[in-house]
Amino acid sequence: MKTILGKKMGMTQIFDEAGNVIPVTVIEAGPEVVTQVKTVETDGYNAVQVGFEDQKPQRVNKPLTGHFAKAGVAPKKYLAEFRTEEGEAYEVGQVITVADFEVGSKLDVTGTSKGKGTQGNIKRHHHRRGPMTHGSKHKRLPGGLAAATYPSRVFKGNEGPGRTGRDTVTVQNVVLVKVIEERNLMLVKGAVPGNKGGLVRVQYAVKGNK
Repeated sequence: MKTILGKKMGMTQIFDEAGNVIPVTVIEAGPEVVTQVKTVETDGYNAVQVGFEDQKPQRVNKPLTGHFAKAGVAPKKYLAEFRTEEGEAYEVGQVITVADFEVGSKLDVTGTSKGKGTQGNIKRHHHRRGPMTHGSKHKRLPGGLAAATYPSRVFKGNEGPGRTGRDTVTVQNVVLVKVIEERNLMLVKGAVPGNKGGLVRVQYAVKGNK
C-alpha cells in the first residue's frame, strides 16, 4: 500500500471544468526516500521504511546515524513504514514523490487532531446541560456518576471532563483532486486532521478504489 508523508499547508478552493467550487486541503508531500526494505525472512513481515524531510546530522543520534549511513541516504527528520503487497518491489534509496499518485484516486489521510486542552463533559462528549432556571446548580456539571449504594463506585469508562484532542485521526476515501509535481503538492478534497504544518500520512484508500 503506497504511502507518502507530508505536511498540511492549509485549505483553499479551486474550480473544476464546470465552474463548480471545490474546497481542498493542500498537502506538501515528499519527496521521501526508502531507507529500509523489510522481508519475511529478515523481519517476519514485508514492509518498507521511508524517511521524510532532511535533518541536520548533529540532531540525529548515533544509532540512526548508522542506520542512514548504511542506507546511503541523508539523515531524515521523520521515519515511517508501510506494509507492502505481494508483487510490489522497492529498493533502498528509491524516491517516492507525488507523481506516483493518480489524480482522481481515493486516499486515506492520517494526522493528529488539534489539541483543545482540558475541557468539560459538554464540549468533550456533547452531553446535554442541566436546567438553567429555578435555582438549578446543575447547569454544566457531569451529573451523577456513582451507582448508588451498590456497587458504590464509579464504573470505568464513564464520559467526563478531561484532555480533548491530540488524537490520531484518519479520514477515509478523500479524493485526490490535483497534483503539482514541481512543488510537491497534493490537493485533496475536503478537510484533513491536524494543524497547519502538522505531519500527515497519505496512502491509497484501503477501501474505495476499484
